[in-house]
Amino acid sequence: MKFKQTILGVALATMLVLPVSAADVLSVNGENLWKQAQARVVDNGTTYVSLRAVTGMLAPKAQVAWESGEARVRGEGVDLTAKPGEQWMIVNDRALYIPGGIKAGDGVTLVPIRTLAKALGGEVAWTRETGVVLTPGIGKPGPAPYTEEDLYWMARIISAESRGEPLLGKLAVGTVVLNRVASEEFPDNIHDVIFDRKWGVQFTPVANGTVYMDPTEESVLAAKLVLDGARAAGDSLYFLAPDLTDNHWIMENQSYVTTIGCHWFYR
Repeated sequence: MKFKQTILGVALATMLVLPVSAADVLSVNGENLWKQAQARVVDNGTTYVSLRAVTGMLAPKAQVAWESGEARVRGEGVDLTAKPGEQWMIVNDRALYIPGGIKAGDGVTLVPIRTLAKALGGEVAWTRETGVVLTPGIGKPGPAPYTEEDLYWMARIISAESRGEPLLGKLAVGTVVLNRVASEEFPDNIHDVIFDRKWGVQFTPVANGTVYMDPTEESVLAAKLVLDGARAAGDSLYFLAPDLTDNHWIMENQSYVTTIGCHWFYR
């Protein structure tokens, strides 16, 4: 537990197409399928592809449809939803983080190729020489890389500590917990980090009992995202809401990282 240049159009104004180069290569089984995948590179360097086209490459027996404002993939062990504008993709019991969000344009739902490959059991590699190399896998996601107990407690501490905070703030709280799990200074599992009393109660919800309350729906989502690799607030080990506490020991003794919502994060 020590746990990718021309404006494409109005609807995709932030998307860029690079000159022909290795950047315009999406190699699948040795064949360049860049155009077939309707691939394009967004301004933050992320390669986005057509959900429908690439799903056909990775899970050819699955059915892709548009229902109630979102793309849905069903069949062959896959139950996937992707809604333009959201920062996550749901696949079976997992939630996969997409910082730049799911995009749509010209009737195409676009998602990062790395995230889609992860969702469908494939792998992606990239170099300047080869471009993007997509290796098909089992055509469906593997099991979630965390236990039900980890999800149970992570969702509750996120919910209790960050009600009213944005999704990014919830991810940051979860990141602090996981950073502590990875640190030699704290216990090596989520439950014990939350209930750690080595230097006194570490999280206010443990003291006031709110950690035992049912978590909000978004907190459960945030817990799944962070447990599946999403991160925020860097290597922070501490956070506080300065306006809500008289104890500013963290501010006086630790290094400031960032502020998200009402929380200040430190390492």
